[in-house]
Amino acid sequence: MDKKLITVIGVLGGLILIYFINLSVQNSYSSSTAKLFTISEDSINKIVISSNQDAIELIKNDTTWTISGNDTLKLKDNMIKNLFDRMSSLEQSHLVTSKEENWTIYNVSAEKGTHLAFIDYDGNTSAYYVFGNSTTEYNRCYVRMNQDSKVFLLNNNIIYQLQTTPTFWGEVPTANENDETENIN
Repeated sequence: MDKKLITVIGVLGGLILIYFINLSVQNSYSSSTAKLFTISEDSINKIVISSNQDAIELIKNDTTWTISGNDTLKLKDNMIKNLFDRMSSLEQSHLVTSKEENWTIYNVSAEKGTHLAFIDYDGNTSAYYVFGNSTTEYNRCYVRMNQDSKVFLLNNNIIYQLQTTPTFWGEVPTANENDETENIN
């Protein structure tokens, strides 16, 4: 055989070998995700959302959710269900930091973050999260849980749904709803 042909076959074989090695190394870098929220709505009695100096408390009375301290607004239909559905769909993509001094960078510090607490019927906090906006990806956000210093990037952004204004969660009841309530009493 010609010396050039042997060289070409050797180089081609080496490239194929490098390709398969690279492929196996790339497969080992698979991203694992974990569910962020696994609590059922039935076990929660109160939801507290706070951001900056504002806060809102949503309380369950029997099967009806109400805005604490606000008797003029009725909770909008499906708002709580939507919140639980969105929370259930969140997944931790990857760890971005485990240092408390970096919380400000990821907007999950006590001052910059949006706090969300789920409280059960016994008054215990079932879950506590601090969410922070991502400055590079508007459709994702950061989260830290409880008092853990680890901050994770999430697969979706839920901050827009964690509003502290009562009119986001509630609406003024229509005249027909007021009449029906008076007729019941």
